[in-house]
Amino acid sequence: MKRLSSVFSVLIVAAMLLAACGAPATEAPAAEAPAAEAPAAEAPAAGKTVLDVWSFTNEILTMAVAFEGKHPDVDVVYTMIPMTNGEYQTKLMATLGTPDVPDVVALEAAFVKQYVESDFLADLTDLMTYANELKMFPFVYETASDDGVVKGYSYQATPGGLFYRRSLAKEYFGTDDPAAIQDILGDMDKYIAAAEVVKEKSGGNTFMVASGGDFHNLFYANRANPWVVDGKLTVDPQVEAMIATSKLFRDSGFEARATQWQEGWFAGMNGTLTDAAGNPKQIFTYFLPTWGLPYVLAPNAKSADGSSDTTGDWALIPGPMAYQWGGTWVGVMKDSDKQDLAKEFVKFVALDEENLTNWATGVYTNDFLKAIDPAVPEGQSQAAGDFIGSQVVAEKLVPLFDDSAMSSFMGGQNFYKQWIAAAPRVNARLFQGSDDAIQRALNDPMSSYLEGTITYDEMWQLWKDAVRNEFPDLIIE
Repeated sequence: MKRLSSVFSVLIVAAMLLAACGAPATEAPAAEAPAAEAPAAEAPAAGKTVLDVWSFTNEILTMAVAFEGKHPDVDVVYTMIPMTNGEYQTKLMATLGTPDVPDVVALEAAFVKQYVESDFLADLTDLMTYANELKMFPFVYETASDDGVVKGYSYQATPGGLFYRRSLAKEYFGTDDPAAIQDILGDMDKYIAAAEVVKEKSGGNTFMVASGGDFHNLFYANRANPWVVDGKLTVDPQVEAMIATSKLFRDSGFEARATQWQEGWFAGMNGTLTDAAGNPKQIFTYFLPTWGLPYVLAPNAKSADGSSDTTGDWALIPGPMAYQWGGTWVGVMKDSDKQDLAKEFVKFVALDEENLTNWATGVYTNDFLKAIDPAVPEGQSQAAGDFIGSQVVAEKLVPLFDDSAMSSFMGGQNFYKQWIAAAPRVNARLFQGSDDAIQRALNDPMSSYLEGTITYDEMWQLWKDAVRNEFPDLIIE
């Protein structure tokens, strides 16, 4: 099996955070890891059937090893290519119509719909029998469907929620009970009213949210209309509401103006945020999806110098709006000459109860994987806690997280139970292949508008010009 050396460890971690778990659709990280060529593949094992699997993250490598354990006659040749500057997509497109086309490909949330709407992925609708048996959350397969044809499945479900600091909730609202706080923050009007309370009671030293970018996924997920309707660019009222809400939070001082994925955004998670004069500031809430807990919030709860630690001070509620953020799907290339084996791999990764259980509960340790393949890199493993796409499996796993390390981080709250309640609320039917480009085109003009350097009308015009450049055949009025 193709392996990744320790030279690529930093790149792998970045890929896991920003790609496998879902790259942010709103703001990019401050700095990207440099592009790097994936190491050359080992010669396939003699006498074994080779299955070529391509991904932008090392997550699926773990399941590829587990798949080999179940299929000793198969050698999965795993190629990990970073998404930096579109490298993964570019190299994948270059294989179309050639003998180098991979058998199985990973599809990230930012471009999954674009690829599903293409004609180079195989029809995997016949695997819906297994998806139905496991009661896959609908948005998991709807995201990878086009005109009723399913072309991919995900092992993850990535609904979002609202994380809040328990100590601050007690200080400003007299309780940290999730049910009570959900009642206080249960819709956007309530959330805005609560922001006023937090500002007043803290004297402006606690912000309701770190970044206005945290709102984007919420409002995009709750549109009634997609971006493109009958070939015409459409602005749903929820998009206008997103901009109005962001402007309100900016002008009212409810937002810390800490850009997502940058130092201040993370500092708010461990209580070390300061203003330009060095005065301490606090962040009350963060909008994050399932993967935000183990990959973002928990790792940043303790400051680098150990002076501040918010572990145990967090709780999770559905928040004002249902939404979804990120995820990784797997599909089969239509030109693959190993259709049956490739489908079996997809079935194992996303639709196999034992694999999903092992994935979510930390069974896939480095020792477990090395017992199958001694060449597995040091550190390759999957910790417990990822939220999987099957309601059947998720419900069976709830008791296992009652006394888990992550539940302790959440002040004793069983976070898995919260995600099960959130997942059915997500609607992915509006997803289109052009979403990512259209939404990213709005980021810079919107930022300038919020800063007050351009007018509201100028913002829309700059956005339309950028979209017209990207999609010249789109009707834009």
